Amino acid sequence: MKGRASLPGADELFRVTSIEKGRGRGAKQPAEDRSTEEPAERVPSGRQRHDEKVTFYCTADELMDLENARLLLRREHGVAVDRGRIVREALAQVLSELERDGAEAPLVKRLTR
Repeated sequence: MKGRASLPGADELFRVTSIEKGRGRGAKQPAEDRSTEEPAERVPSGRQRHDEKVTFYCTADELMDLENARLLLRREHGVAVDRGRIVREALAQVLSELERDGAEAPLVKRLTR
């Protein structure tokens, strides 16, 4: 007869995974004096445990493009990442551009076409 499976306790399941509550590595780095400095560059969260989840729908072609980008990064650039990491990197880049460029940001231009 097999023994029972060992499961983690509540302390391990609900542990804090970021240094500052509510601020992971993906949060914008604060600028000391916003009047003289440009907005800080956003830093994607990279490889860490993520506590939040978002679901979005995409077409089969968009999913295939994302998977092809993942394979291209691995094959031609030696970068082995998952699709979520690509999406988090792209999100950090787009949000940085929006904060820095405002109405001139590529996101604004694409969404107002």
